[in-house]
Amino acid sequence: MMSPQRNAVGTTDQAKQPRRRDPKGTRERLVRAALELFTTQGYHASTTPQVARKAGVAEGTIYRHFASKEQLLNDIYCSSVKLFSDVVQEAPKTGSCKDQMTKIAERWKEIASEDPALVKLVFVNPPTILLEDKSRDTFERLRGELEKVIASGKASGEIRPGPAYLWTEVWIQLVSLMLERVAGEEWAAQHTAPQQVVESAWDAIANPNRAAQVRPQRSAAGFSLGR
Repeated sequence: MMSPQRNAVGTTDQAKQPRRRDPKGTRERLVRAALELFTTQGYHASTTPQVARKAGVAEGTIYRHFASKEQLLNDIYCSSVKLFSDVVQEAPKTGSCKDQMTKIAERWKEIASEDPALVKLVFVNPPTILLEDKSRDTFERLRGELEKVIASGKASGEIRPGPAYLWTEVWIQLVSLMLERVAGEEWAAQHTAPQQVVESAWDAIANPNRAAQVRPQRSAAGFSLGR
């Protein structure tokens, strides 16, 4: 085996080459390791040495990316919530409110199947007492995006009378049940049960008089008087 060549000052060519660093990749590994530990064994039971070991780095590396374990948790939470918010914002604005809400729920279901830890952190066991105001605001923005969709459904007569924030909360609670079961692998994403819950979530907020409103009226002679 050939030994490394030495340059004029006696250092090897191997030693002369700087070691490549990948701060972004390191941060992503820390986030993934912490997310999995926090959602399986709990925040308090998960130590920074465990996070570092799972990420394949030294413990001190954590503090080059995050000021504290609490900041690590809050950063992960905000990023996770934003992922669900992006789904709401990117949902097609054309079509009925029901179509929009169904597409949102379906995409959230896919996330629950692909990355269960995200659902567990945001919807199943959110670390409420440990969240900073910024993190709480992030979830409120998610709720606000959904409320906009539901408010548009109210304006078009698809959503039952009542405050939009109330129907937003009802919808979130029912869909969260579906997400929890999919994330926990109790239900397969392709199973009929998730779809039934999504339909039930819509039925819970839909205007029961909508069908009667859009059904064509008929005259005494039986002719349609529809619009």
